[in-house]
Amino acid sequence: MELRVLQYFLAVARENSISGAAQFLHLSQPTLSRQLKELEEELGKQLFIRGNRRITLTEEGMILRRRAEEVIELIQKAEDEIAASDAVLAGDILIGAGETDGNRFLIKTMKEIQKDYPLVHFHIVSGDKAMITEAIDRGSIDFGIVFGNVDTAKYDSITIHHDDTWGVLMRRDTELAGKEFVTAEDLMDKPLIISRQAFQYSDLKNFFHIEQEQLNIVATYSLLFNGSLMVDEGLGYAICFDKLINVSGDSNLCFRPLKPKIKARMNIIWKKYQVFSKPAQKFLQKLQETEFQKGGNSI
Repeated sequence: MELRVLQYFLAVARENSISGAAQFLHLSQPTLSRQLKELEEELGKQLFIRGNRRITLTEEGMILRRRAEEVIELIQKAEDEIAASDAVLAGDILIGAGETDGNRFLIKTMKEIQKDYPLVHFHIVSGDKAMITEAIDRGSIDFGIVFGNVDTAKYDSITIHHDDTWGVLMRRDTELAGKEFVTAEDLMDKPLIISRQAFQYSDLKNFFHIEQEQLNIVATYSLLFNGSLMVDEGLGYAICFDKLINVSGDSNLCFRPLKPKIKARMNIIWKKYQVFSKPAQKFLQKLQETEFQKGGNSI
């Protein structure tokens, strides 16, 4: 049984689709199908139940997946140890990130890597969770910064010891600006500006106790800078994280946290079984070491 074929098998098991796995692996669909058929013939067992739109694993397929994951993990560990012994690293690391003050942790780690390996360069692509996970799936970025639950069947992750606080960005001349906190009742009749994925966060959805369609949502945003312009022009109140827009000094805007307080935990994710470049391996190792010292969890 070849390692390459095991990686093909795991890709299909992860994607639940031969076409999706073929795209990820940069193989033709007939080539991948033939490799899987030969694997089943070699083992003498059916590994997949092939449906019209989705492929699922048989009991034997689930056993192979578990053992294959162990094999890949051991190989990845060996590669990490070998890469860590290199005196010089060079190359690019691509990271997808939304807007959060927690990115400071990421940037501090970049600075440490750059100090030791000046030929390693970082590129941050801004976007929301949907854009970031899509880019990871395509293989166009190495890591992503996301909030909320992580699909552990598709991604590995590190949970970062940083929480962002949900609240409302508003003009200082609005009636809610005089409040210390903002409740769901305060917002029921107000024009709201939300991120396009806000209601995917269960805590925020539960805060309002009603469906999204019942709120007066006048606009959505992907990145908050545009949302802040809408607020500044009087279009409505933006539901967002704290510390993203400067509300100090002579700013027309202010931020008020929600009550009860809602916090969101940040995760760094990457695709399972991802074969990283040596600079990306070193960066991941540094992230894991730093967060372990703080008491974070790696999945």
